[in-house]
This record gives sequence, C-alpha cells and structure tokens, in this order.
Amino acid sequence: MIEIDGAMLSGSGTIVRYAVALAALSGRSVRIKRIRHKRPKPGLRPQHLTVIRACSSLCGGTLTGDRVGATEIEFVPGPFIHGGEHTIDVGTAGSTTMLAFSLIPVALYANEPSRFRLIGGIFQDFAPSAFHMMEVLLPLVRRMGADVTLEMIRPGYVPKGGGVLELQVKPVQRAITALRMTSRGRVDRIGGIALASHLSEQRVAGRMAERCEQLLKNHGHRTRIAKVEDASAAQPGAALVAWAVTDRDCILGADQAGKPRRSSEKIGAFVARSLLEDLASGASTDRHTADQLIMFAALATGVTEYSIPSVTDHVETNLWLVQTLLGAQTRVREKSVTIEGIAYQPVKKPDPH
Repeated sequence: MIEIDGAMLSGSGTIVRYAVALAALSGRSVRIKRIRHKRPKPGLRPQHLTVIRACSSLCGGTLTGDRVGATEIEFVPGPFIHGGEHTIDVGTAGSTTMLAFSLIPVALYANEPSRFRLIGGIFQDFAPSAFHMMEVLLPLVRRMGADVTLEMIRPGYVPKGGGVLELQVKPVQRAITALRMTSRGRVDRIGGIALASHLSEQRVAGRMAERCEQLLKNHGHRTRIAKVEDASAAQPGAALVAWAVTDRDCILGADQAGKPRRSSEKIGAFVARSLLEDLASGASTDRHTADQLIMFAALATGVTEYSIPSVTDHVETNLWLVQTLLGAQTRVREKSVTIEGIAYQPVKKPDPH
C-alpha cells in the first residue's frame, strides 16, 4: 500500500481525487493521510467524497473511512473497470467538472463505453468551468486519441447547484499518444462564450462579452464571444470563457464565474487579462491546462512536452502524483514540462454482456 500525504505541496482536494483515480488504474492500494490539512475546513467535503466513491465504484474497489470530514482514507482498487450508464449527484454546488476530470482517465480503460449524468455545480471559483473543459482541455485530450465528449444540459451555480453535465467516454483500444507543443506559434483566432442565467434585463452576458472583447482588441486580437441567455438554472448566475487558437494548434483559455458584487465588467476584464498574461508568457498552454494535461500525458505512449506560464503548486502536485503512483518520469526545466508516459494499456476485461 502506497502512503500519500494529503498536506504535501498544494495540500488541496486535488490530491485525494487524483490519487484515487490513478490508484484505480495502477491497481495499487493507497492510504491518504492529512487530507486537506491546510484548509480552513480540513478533511473530505461532499464533492471530494463523491469523486472517490465514483472512482471506487467504477473499478469495484473498497474504500475505508469515506465520510465527510475524514482526514484519512484507504482505497483498495478492484480488478476491472466497468463502464455503462451512471448518474452521480454531488448533492451540493460542488464542482461537477472536477468530478468529470477524475472519471475520464478511469473510464478510458473501462470494459465498455461510459455515459455519466453529473449533477451539481458547474461554474464557481477554484474549479475549471465546463466551458474551459469543452473548448480547451478536451480538444487536446482528443488529439491524444481519447474519445470524450462533454455537454452542459443545465448550468449550475453557487450556492444551489443543480447543474447537469453529460459526459461520454469510449474506452481506448491501445495507449493514448503523447502530445508535443514545444512552440506556441501566433494566435489565429480568439473565441468565447458569455453565459447569463435569469439576468437578461441587466444585460450581463452582453456586458461581460463587450468588456472582454474590447480589452483583447486593444492588444490586436479580434475576438468573437457568443452571448447565451439561459432561463433553466436553479438561480441567477453568470460565467465567461475566452480561448485562443494558434497556427500550431495550441489552445489557451481563461474563465471566471459570476459572484455577488462581482460586476460584469470586472469578469470581462479578468478573463481578458488572464488570457493576455498567459499569451505574453509565450507558453503553449494556459495556467489551468498546464496541470490538467499531466495525468493524460503520464498514461500515454511517448514523451509529452509543452511549455507553461509558471510552475504552480498544482503542476508540482500532479507531477509528484504521477511519479509516485504510475512511475512516470517527469522533468520541469525553464517552464518546459516533459513527461515520459508509461504507455498504459487497457487490461483485457470480461465481456459485459
């Protein structure tokens, strides 16, 4: 059994989510201690609990200590990963995108296609938005050979949640392939989505988009942001994403969710500034994709290489986890990340029928 210190590096819930997902693939049991030790409310929150139970269920594993507030768990993975239809409700406004991110690498090696209906929060601070995942991360993962689609059925915001995502993952027949983005190239186009729920009278979507477009235009970028008015969410809310596509097929994005006393113009300015900062760094990935690609690169065949805006706690944490749980060789040198994948192959599984 591998012992993981949940207070290492970022000390975030990411450690427990990713450790359980990677253990389900590696077949190695893990004990995770001091979970979220540095946080104001240490231990597992409902959204973390939902993720680790879902991963355990997919592989027929056994969890010990899985309860809200727990600071230590043990996970023993089962022998096979099972696909099929799943409905998973976080039960709060906790992030469904973080749930999706943990499920994808596991479901890629299931015995049949998987379809997940995920219920909870979709747009909030400190978690990737569904739009960023759909427009930035997943196109890169599909380039590696993974067949993954994500659709937002209904938006969900803090504090009510109630958002719905539909995630579909087809199992791979062989190892996914490495991704090489050593040179970013020039920006070809910038797109975006401005979403507002129950806020059409205040022109929230339009104001977010206009501010973001203007700031990007001031730096020489023509931008087209689609404005989406929604009336299906459980409460008013808003979100904005913008992404840049380069002539060397790199994709960089930035996003922010709405929040009380956070004006539409502030959201537009934040997204524009974040994207401009990452573009100015010369990196081939944005600050979020920089750590999100690591798990997929570690499973791939070949050497993945890309540049990042900065070396964050999340980058260091994810590199440490894939080294510890998968044995992947990694290196960071002058903001260039190199990951030698383990060429993880699907385990031959019994026919589900």
